[in-house]
Amino acid sequence: MDAITRIKTAMRLEKPDRPPFTWWGHTYLEEWEPETLAKVTISRAQRYGWDFVKLQPRASVFAEAFGSEYRPSGNHKQAPVLVKAGVQSLDDWAKLAEVDASHADFSDQVEAIGLVAGALGPGVPVVQTVFSPLTVAGHLIGSDAEGIVRQLLDHPDIVGPALDKIARALISFSVASVEAGGAGIFFAVSGYASRDLLSREDYQRLVLPSDKAVVAGFASGAAWLNILHLCGPRLNFDLAPAFGLPVVSWSVHEDGNPSLAEGRDASGLAAMGGLGQKTTLAAGTPEDVLAEGRSALAGTGGRGVILAPGCSVAVWAPPENLGAVAGVVAT
Repeated sequence: MDAITRIKTAMRLEKPDRPPFTWWGHTYLEEWEPETLAKVTISRAQRYGWDFVKLQPRASVFAEAFGSEYRPSGNHKQAPVLVKAGVQSLDDWAKLAEVDASHADFSDQVEAIGLVAGALGPGVPVVQTVFSPLTVAGHLIGSDAEGIVRQLLDHPDIVGPALDKIARALISFSVASVEAGGAGIFFAVSGYASRDLLSREDYQRLVLPSDKAVVAGFASGAAWLNILHLCGPRLNFDLAPAFGLPVVSWSVHEDGNPSLAEGRDASGLAAMGGLGQKTTLAAGTPEDVLAEGRSALAGTGGRGVILAPGCSVAVWAPPENLGAVAGVVAT
């Protein structure tokens, strides 16, 4: 099978010739320019033989588009450094600008995905990373997940409309990314899907409407490889089908989370994950990677699964471990 057939077979919860695989991770020095981000992404895709590419823009870019200021760390192991949060008081939420894909911080990422897709060709799908509105809002107050949840619960009349404004910007960015050559969207909800931050009821009432608005904005077009990403332990996993996306990605190794087979069967969605991004991939051996990946796939019958890390791979992960991922699914 070619990569696209393999992925689409897994998305239908059927068994391809082997499970498709990918991984992703930050390259902090290269993420500031579309050309350098594209170059390192293309090099990785060709070196490691991914079935598809998840573009990895710098995590701060969404907050930057709404006024946060960051500077490069200058260190390949350190994320961008916050200079000034875009939202510093409740009053600032009403002052957020209307932003679309033409904003420089977004247009750079649109350019990058176009460069990657053009270089790799139609046989290797490339998906754009898009943070959920609440994830963006958390970054806007200084990457404070607990803080934004408190604000949302205490002041839904103030934060809620801001989430809607952020959602409109994310729709524009998503659509532009697909028009530039992207095959779909990796929609990252981050830690807000965890019961440690929000109850299922509060998420469904206060957060899900803006999430679904973004999804409706990109999933009805040419995007076909659309993935829901849930971060954290003790996930409100039963919310996954409500997003209307065909693939769900999560860490099977976090406390209280289902295995790949359990998550696939419970959600009715293709399951993506299985590898420890900060443990085995970063600090194990190639043999550990092979063992962990095969264990994660055990019980799935190879049906409806995509092998991947549970989240972004640690920047210090050794190349030999990353190269071992392909060996897990080798036939």
